[in-house]
Formats: sequence, structure tokens, C-alpha cells
Amino acid sequence: MSATRIEPDAFPPATEADWRALVEKAGRGVDTLATISEDGFRYGPVYGRRRDASPLARLEAGRWSIVARVDDIDPARAGEQAIADLEGGANGLAMTLAGGASAHGFGLPLDGLAAALSGVQLDIAALRIEPHPQSIEALEAIVRLATASGHDIAALSVDVSLDDSGSFAFSGRFPGSESDHRRRLGRETKALRERGFSGRTAEADGRIYNDAGATSGQELGAVLATALYDLRAMEAAGLSIAEAAGAIGFTLAVDQMQFEQMAKLRALRLLWARLLEACGEADPPPARLHAETAWRMLSASDPHTNMLRATIAAFAAATGGADSIAVLPHTAPLGLANRVARRLARNVQVILQEEAGLDAVDDPACGSGGIEALTELTAEAGWNEFRRIEAEGGIIDSLAAGALQNRILDAAAARQQALTDKRTVIVGATIYPIEAERSHAILATAAPAEPGWNGEQGCAPLRPRRLDEEAEVAA
Repeated sequence: MSATRIEPDAFPPATEADWRALVEKAGRGVDTLATISEDGFRYGPVYGRRRDASPLARLEAGRWSIVARVDDIDPARAGEQAIADLEGGANGLAMTLAGGASAHGFGLPLDGLAAALSGVQLDIAALRIEPHPQSIEALEAIVRLATASGHDIAALSVDVSLDDSGSFAFSGRFPGSESDHRRRLGRETKALRERGFSGRTAEADGRIYNDAGATSGQELGAVLATALYDLRAMEAAGLSIAEAAGAIGFTLAVDQMQFEQMAKLRALRLLWARLLEACGEADPPPARLHAETAWRMLSASDPHTNMLRATIAAFAAATGGADSIAVLPHTAPLGLANRVARRLARNVQVILQEEAGLDAVDDPACGSGGIEALTELTAEAGWNEFRRIEAEGGIIDSLAAGALQNRILDAAAARQQALTDKRTVIVGATIYPIEAERSHAILATAAPAEPGWNGEQGCAPLRPRRLDEEAEVAA
């Protein structure tokens, strides 16, 4: 049977005017198809191709780094998990200490860090120490372990955060004097550079704000204000703008709203470049951007649906240009994930790289009229929030006054109302719960820790929310 040949002109080209005419013929106004974002701007429904767009550069072209969290409370078991993750496709580890904002009630004890990494080849695996008031102690423990194995500090690929702004937002207390901390951040960054340490020494972490209910614009504004705080501290210590910029990394939470999250990551790159240009840096380097699937989109009810949302979020992070990605296990809301849940989380990224080939194109969203427009609108919302925070005295003063927290609480309440009014939906969730929950194996259960850090300055702490906590009212 021969195939029918289709001539090139068999289907006449469709214009935007043709599309709009069909929408009007169906009795719908084009404006009714637009979307109002949580930041208040309107976008959609159709855009033309951006032929003049340029790809947004990542720190390094090619594959993103697959990062596995090391957060087990048992150092020996954490070490076994780390080896399994690295052998199973991960090439980076996120060392999560107990009491940190991203630990969610678990995390390694500081004195168990060396034991957890005893079987890891520290000159090969990339490490990131999740933000924590004892991050410098964790870094020194890793350096001692590497030195004992014959590796110099310059040979290590380790990112650490010496900035406690996130801990302040999470715990409500600064662990010590804020002014002393600011000076120490700059001084220790400079000292580490003199020792040959090339990793990041500060992390502008948006997860704390996202977990509490922040919009994309609020999350971007908070991380940009945090980065400026770090930049000023390092410059005061004698580092140039370029040196300080190279010492700052960014972490964003990514949820299941695919296009909006792609735009958020791309917007961060635009915002960082704009800030550095305003600081006099003529050729700003690309941001180092780590993405983690959002805690806020996880559900303890029917947790298998978390895998669906995690896959969309990981896709958005990869196509949005993340340099590294961590996927939270689907059973994370229930407790400490076992090896099966960890393997599933890791394999989401392995499949997206090895089988879907998402790493084959740099900035695949470049030129897409819709994504480019959404990127610009999201960047504008982030810049407006950043300016608002700076007008309040910067990230620390805004938190101390409760201003940023109140805006985030308002955003969370608006999202809750939209769910209650059925004006928005949650991917993978319905109003018809399963009759009986299936059992899921976990290693341990724990309530989120309440850090007891003392400090001279206090603020209203931000508390994480989960999808099922929001959806319960809406149902």
C-alpha cells in the first residue's frame, strides 16, 4: 500500500487573525482566554514567535547536575544512600543538616557528616551544603575528610552558604548578631578564596518563601534582595563585584505550573544580570541556579500523585535552564524516604536526560513568544518586589518588620480562596479522595524541628505549607 503524498501547500498558513476569528465565531471573547497570574499580571492566550530572542546562558552548557539529598538522621544509612544515588545516576549530593529550613524534620547531625561521606570520592562528586547556621563547620569537616584522603581544598567542588538570612526567615531569630554576621560573611568568603576554595559561599534561597506561600514574583524579589545583601557584605570585605558575584548561588523551588516555572527560572537570570549591571559590572556572569521540586506541592494523601507533579516540575526546571536539580521523594510528606522512593525521585531526572534528551538544547524556550513574554512579566514582578524590599531597608529589615511575611501570607490566603472558589486547579488532585489510603514504606517519622537559636534580632518565622493542607479546605 503506497503512502499518499501531502503537498507542501496542502494546509494554508494560519495567521493570528485567523485564530482570533475562530475564537470569536465560537462565541468566546479572546480576552476570556487570558490568565491572571498570582502576581496580578495578565498573559496569554496567543503570541507570535520571537525571532530576535537570544538564548539565556547557563553557567555551563550541556547537562544539568542531578542532585540527591543526603538527609537521613542515621549517618551510616545516609552514607549507603549517597553511594547508591551516585552509582544510580546522580552526580551531586545536597548535604542537609538537622534543624535546617530544608530538612523538614530530618537531616544529618553535624558530627555524622564525615561518616556519611566516608565512602564518597570527594574529588569527583559535587557537594552542596544546604543553608544552615553551622554551614562553616560542615565545610571544615568536609575539608578535613578530603585532606585525609589526599585532596586539596582547591580540588573540591563544594557550595556552601555562610549567609543566615534564610535561617532568620525560618526560625525567627538571627543566630548571633546580624552586624557581626554580615562582617563574618565577607571576611570568611575572602579567607576561603585565599585558601583556594572556588565554590559558592552564599546561597540566595527562595524555598523558604515558596514553602510559606510566596508568589513567583515574591520569591524572586526575596532571593534578589538576599543576593544584594551578600554582595554588599563581600564588597565591604574587599572583594570586587565580579568576585562577589561568583561566590553567590541561587536556589528556587519549582512546582507543577510548567510554563510559569520555566519563566521564573529564566526571569532570575535576567534579574541577576540587571542587578550586576546596576552595580557597574559590564559583563555579568550567568547565575549558578539550583532548583528543587517544591515542598508546597506535595501531598501526604495519595502521595503517588506527587510523582506526577514532580515530573512536571523537573521538566520545567530542566527546560527553564537550571544548572542542577533535586527532586523530593514522593513519600517526603509522610516521613524519611526509603531507597525505593529515593530511586524513583532520582530516575525522574535520569529519564529526562537519557531518554527525553532535555539536555540537548540550550534554553529550549528561547524564541517562544508565550514563554518570552511570561519571562519578562515575571521578571518585572520580581523586580518590583525587590524594590519594595529594598525600600523597606533590605531583606533583613523587611523580615524584622514582618513586611515581607505579611505579603506572603496575603498571597497564600488569595491562593487558598481561589482553590475554595474552584477558580484554580491542582494537577493530580481531585475532590474525590480515595476510599482508603495505601500503605507506604518510610524509614522514620518526625515533626519539623523548632530551632532554638538565639540572637539579637527577631522576626515572625515563615512556616511551610503543603498541597494537601491547602486542598483540604477547597475540597
